[in-house]
Amino acid sequence: MSQYFVIHPERAQARLIQRAVEIVGQGGLIAYPTDSCYALGCHIGDKRAMQRIRRIRQLDEKHHFTLVCRDLSELSNYALVDNSAYRLMKRCTPGPYTFLLKATHEVPRRLLAPKRRTIGLRVPAHPVALQICEALGGPLMSSSLILPDDPEPLSDPQAMRELLEHDVDLVIDSGYCGVEVTTVIDLTRESPAVLRQGKGDTDWLSRT
Repeated sequence: MSQYFVIHPERAQARLIQRAVEIVGQGGLIAYPTDSCYALGCHIGDKRAMQRIRRIRQLDEKHHFTLVCRDLSELSNYALVDNSAYRLMKRCTPGPYTFLLKATHEVPRRLLAPKRRTIGLRVPAHPVALQICEALGGPLMSSSLILPDDPEPLSDPQAMRELLEHDVDLVIDSGYCGVEVTTVIDLTRESPAVLRQGKGDTDWLSRT
């Protein structure tokens, strides 16, 4: 049965953040809040936890996982970022955007899009998510918490606990986060391209 922590979105209890990090470090899978919607997250190197996410969401091998980072300083460890891409990301982070970038060799092959060696990276504007990544000392491997056949992500932590009590190790309740997924911007092309329109506004992109 999963644990259930109520963590204040603005005044997060340090002991609960640390316990969440311990669960991730021990191979656990957590449901946690972001600035767009709730997500499933685990340690970047944990193959078993990644397979659990695939099973919960019924994802195939082509699904793109996202690395959720605490700030832009981590991006160079996992992605090849030129100056123009960095400036664009700096403008949008933290925020509800996922950036598709060419991956470095630090990223496990199983996380990459087939054949392209690309990875999705984001820095969310949610204090709890950022504090977890900070205490973890690295990114969370993540996927939006959307169950099979559901049109939107789960938004009620109590419902998450009931539906996933045997599938995840921890549900973090930080209140309502929303039901919009992130906007995905492809930065592997000559010009940035919106692959998925979500919560993040992109009107400014046409003016850059």
